[in-house]
Amino acid sequence: MEGERRPAPYEGLFADGHLILWTLCSVLLPVFITFWCSLQRSRRQLHRRDIFRKSKHGWRDTDLFSQPTYCCVCTQHILLGAFCDCCGLRVDEGCLKKADKRFPCKEIMLKSDGRALDAMPHHWIRGNVPLCSSCVVCRQQCGSQPKLCDYRCIWCQKTVHDECMKNSLKNEKCDFGEFRNLIIPPSYLTSINQMRKDKKTDYAVLASKLGRQWSPLIILANSRSGTNMGEGLLGEFRILLNPVQVFDVTKTPPVKALQLCTLLPCHSARVLVCGGDGTVGWVLDAVDEMKIKGQEKYIPQVAVLPLGTGNDLSNTLGWGAGYAGEIPVAQVLRNVMEADGIKLDRWKVQVTNKGYYNLRKPKEFTMNNYFSVGPDALMALNFHAHREKAPSLFSSRILNKAVYLFYGTKDCLVQECKDLNKKVELELDGERVELPSLEGIIVLNIGYWGGGCRLWEGMGDETYPLARHDDGLLEVVGVYGSFHCAQIQVKLANPFRIGQAHTVRLILKCSMMPMQVDGEPWAQGPCTVTITHKTHALMLYFSGEQTDDDMSSTSDQEDIKDTE
Repeated sequence: MEGERRPAPYEGLFADGHLILWTLCSVLLPVFITFWCSLQRSRRQLHRRDIFRKSKHGWRDTDLFSQPTYCCVCTQHILLGAFCDCCGLRVDEGCLKKADKRFPCKEIMLKSDGRALDAMPHHWIRGNVPLCSSCVVCRQQCGSQPKLCDYRCIWCQKTVHDECMKNSLKNEKCDFGEFRNLIIPPSYLTSINQMRKDKKTDYAVLASKLGRQWSPLIILANSRSGTNMGEGLLGEFRILLNPVQVFDVTKTPPVKALQLCTLLPCHSARVLVCGGDGTVGWVLDAVDEMKIKGQEKYIPQVAVLPLGTGNDLSNTLGWGAGYAGEIPVAQVLRNVMEADGIKLDRWKVQVTNKGYYNLRKPKEFTMNNYFSVGPDALMALNFHAHREKAPSLFSSRILNKAVYLFYGTKDCLVQECKDLNKKVELELDGERVELPSLEGIIVLNIGYWGGGCRLWEGMGDETYPLARHDDGLLEVVGVYGSFHCAQIQVKLANPFRIGQAHTVRLILKCSMMPMQVDGEPWAQGPCTVTITHKTHALMLYFSGEQTDDDMSSTSDQEDIKDTE
């Protein structure tokens, strides 16, 4: 044992040093590679954003195209890259600069005003045509080959095969296709610009060349509404229409966007609001401002594409309870063309606080849907408070309704709004109404309430005058609590119908109570609430989206007419 050689101390230290070195390399190398990749990705993003900012195209980047896609420059198959949401051009990231120089985007206005309104040629781009599109020459399917092939006009959306493309077709006049009556041609805006320089305002003469059916459409989309579909819809509408007609209301307020109506013939414009009931109210307030400015002859008719949570107004007007992309955008435009004009009552809600030394002006709201005090306002107030804290968590329509259900269940146990009849006095057209033991009072202007429930009709087993949104009357109902509200929504109970009136006055005598106007809630102390008629709004009603409730209400109305 004494003859065995012991290892020198420095050999052990050397081995430990190797182990430490390899351990550091194994830990630091992935960190370095990750940092280097992040740095390169950040540089590419900055470079790409710089190109996007300087480009005339409306570029947007994507990590994965939804269909087989080929670069319009290098013709190679690509999985990710950038696309223009105005003309539909799709390119690889490395070909962005070349695409900017080689391919022009949609022209909002023509550079020269010498071209006639009806003499605009097609604007063809090659490749990535829509699926199931057909050639205008041979009527066969386009885009079926696995390569960059065939052409599409970015204005009329017509497609044609490579071999069918002729010089005569390249120089052919573009008629703007199926949606010609909704599109504002670039040549029209150029002519308008020239007329304004000459101080002429007779736009009807100019519009007569576009036909009697020409009724241009303005898109006002809220990119933050509901399920955050607004941003994608903006791009789809820009492809089908003139990009100048499409606005994101979070960037361009409706007051500014609606000034485009003043460049169009009187009473010709239509507006499609893509958002919730709050966005619709915002747009209708902007329309009222046009009346104040003396622009009443330019006021448009308003249609709705529901992207919010409740969407009671859009449901009342036949546009459905919510849009989730189940029908293509082109069909939405067809529905707008088929819609009929109707009127919608708008009401002024004035809230005057009580107190001898109250020097504040009364608060004023404009009501399109309903006003309420009680459990449904309390649910809206709780939901609103939590959404303000974490708005990103409330982007799902289903999740939002689940949160409402949670607060409704909680109120069934707590009953924060009980004995409301002892705290308020209610007057309909100046006559005081005796109230039973209620927890909530709801004043309705439209047929739907609470995300799709026809509150005034209830179960439909009793004969009452139907609720209308254009008769100058308000329907006033009471509820006995959150559980009663839930029963009404599933048609297991009727509301307590208080009556109909032209003017409603509610006096809150004591304590704080939750109130809401069109889903905008607040906590209110002793006050007097007065609801009076304010004005009418011109809306578009689409009869093709009638629900079972709509059909039953229509049949009930016909039965009443027959008995009369």
